[in-house]
Parts: sequence; C-alpha cells; structure tokens
Amino acid sequence: MNFTLFVTALLTGLGFVGLVTVLAWLLGPRSYNAQKEDPYECGIPSRGRTWMQFRVGYYLFAILFLMFDVETMFLFPWAVVMRSLGPAGLVSVLFFLFILVLGLAYAWRKGALKWE
Repeated sequence: MNFTLFVTALLTGLGFVGLVTVLAWLLGPRSYNAQKEDPYECGIPSRGRTWMQFRVGYYLFAILFLMFDVETMFLFPWAVVMRSLGPAGLVSVLFFLFILVLGLAYAWRKGALKWE
C-alpha cells in the first residue's frame, strides 16, 4: 500500500515537472541576440577572459568554512535541549566535536589553512 502511494506520488510529481517544462518551452517568449550570450557578473559586463582558473586553495578554504558552519548549525539545537539529554548527550556531542577536530587537524597538517 505504502509503496504504491510512493510510486504514484513520484510519477505524478515527475509528470507535472515534465509537463510544466514542456509548456514553458513551447509557450515561452523567445528573443535571440548576441548580448544574451555574453557572460556577466551582477549586471556588469566582464572584461578579459571569463573562464579563469582559480587556485584550489580557495575551494579548500570554502569547504572548511562550510564544514565548521554546519558544525555550529548542529550545535545550536543541542545547546537548547542540553539539560534534558544528560550525560549521553554530552558524550555524543563530544564525539561529534572530536570528529570535527580530527578533520581540522588533517586540513591543518595538509596545509589547507595556509593563505598564500
């Protein structure tokens, strides 16, 4: 019963998305000009090459920032219910922080935090 309901909802959703996509493609306005093909940043025309290579350090730094940003997102709900969790909650969050500190130590050792 539940599987049939799931498949029905999935097929209905996929059919609706496909129908709306086809209708938008058929009925949507079209205007072609060379300016629409130009890349831009925040409405400002770009100068020089638009496909530039960036150092991998920028991406590593961003991933580390996201990792610790997600850490704080998970720590807020824990802090709200900390008293009701008791010692088991404290042990679980310390394990969580230990895993994150291991990730930070690994990144530090590999030199991902050096900004050159």
